[in-house]
Amino acid sequence: MHLSSLILLSLRLLQENLIRSHCAGVGPPLSPEKTRRLLALRINILSKGYSGVRLETLEKMIKAFNASCLSYVPEKGTVGASGDLAPLSHLALGLMGEGKMWSPQTGWDSADTVLAAHSLEKIKLGPKEGLALINGTQFITALGAEALVRARRIAAQADIVAAMTLEALRGTNVAFDADVHAARPHTGQQLVARRLRSVLQSDIHPSSIARDHVNCDRVQDAYCLRCTPQVHGIANDTIEFVEQILRTEMNSATDNPMVLSSRDITVSAGNFHGEYPAKAMDYLAIGIHEIANISERRLERLCNGAYSEGLPPFLVNQGGLNSGFMIAHCTAAALVSENKVLTHPSSVDSQTTSAGTEDHVSMGGFAARKALTVVEHVETVIAIELLAACQGLSLRFEKSGLTSTKPIQDVLALVRTVVEPWDKDRVFTPDIEAAVDLLQRNKVWEAVEVYVANYIKFEEEQKKQ
Repeated sequence: MHLSSLILLSLRLLQENLIRSHCAGVGPPLSPEKTRRLLALRINILSKGYSGVRLETLEKMIKAFNASCLSYVPEKGTVGASGDLAPLSHLALGLMGEGKMWSPQTGWDSADTVLAAHSLEKIKLGPKEGLALINGTQFITALGAEALVRARRIAAQADIVAAMTLEALRGTNVAFDADVHAARPHTGQQLVARRLRSVLQSDIHPSSIARDHVNCDRVQDAYCLRCTPQVHGIANDTIEFVEQILRTEMNSATDNPMVLSSRDITVSAGNFHGEYPAKAMDYLAIGIHEIANISERRLERLCNGAYSEGLPPFLVNQGGLNSGFMIAHCTAAALVSENKVLTHPSSVDSQTTSAGTEDHVSMGGFAARKALTVVEHVETVIAIELLAACQGLSLRFEKSGLTSTKPIQDVLALVRTVVEPWDKDRVFTPDIEAAVDLLQRNKVWEAVEVYVANYIKFEEEQKKQ
């Protein structure tokens, strides 16, 4: 064999060995959806031109993406610097025709079989291409993007659910006055206060419940009701901050070494370090958790006969015979407690690896996984509050004959398409799952979106007068 051929063969073997040896991930695999997102982000980064991959290699990755041929990627094993080495190696391994892959057509099978079923060629690595495929923060950002989108959805809908709870508890919307929040003009705080005003008692959305107790002797509501804009607000501002970080990270070259073709040089640097998205994920988990934390307190007031303004204990008639929302509240409390542990920031930790060379790492992979779990818990807690608020309103309507605003009535009607009122005990889990599904599909927000937009126009017109 010619010397040049031996050198090329050795270079190729070196790159393949990098992939194989770095496939040391453990734990359950990412879902196909998450893996597809991971592959999309890696393709995007490689296309920037700083990684030193051939167009042929990139085109094979794109074809695999378009066919949804997705590698088996264990979710644990990255320390978030030098990039997400283990998960990205597993991603590359399948593209090489080794390990396992999944596609809609084949399900899970050997990577060789899945690629062949779609008439796709295996990637044959050239010089540096092994490194190029595995150096980057795309595992953190792939999971982080999902956590961010879901956090944004649940944050907006949590405002509507909070308004429904306030209405069920005969609370006042005075604390949401626009001038009050203009005096402390945090963007998120003003946004939440405006959303609350837009669905509660107003000139365009009257509520007979609110008007019925307008002259009551209660001066102010509990913090979990009155301070919703301040608490939910910072969560919204955190979401905006995290989006800026992730947008930049998703579209940045995070390889090492970096190929600066315009200067015909290669530079070893540190763009692979995951501290930026790791910190962002920790911030997101802390911010969105607080929405569940305060939601559980509102849920307590709905369930506690001492605080619920005439609603029956645990929101059910014939207490004693029926337990009502007692254990649903316990579920919410349990998830909130779990979140208090999960929101301990991963990125404050670092473990030295690679014989002391990689002596500071981000732990961003765990930060992203935790953030996504926290968001899932928040969705469930808000779903339980939504069910409780609807039950409280139904009981209030039945007892008094009063009605709420049109936006709140529409959300109640939406919930009643999937969950009946709680007139006697039944298995609760299916109801919670149905409410979670509504929130994950953004249906609560869609039910009020037009009302919110119309109210904002109404307020703007009032200012001009």
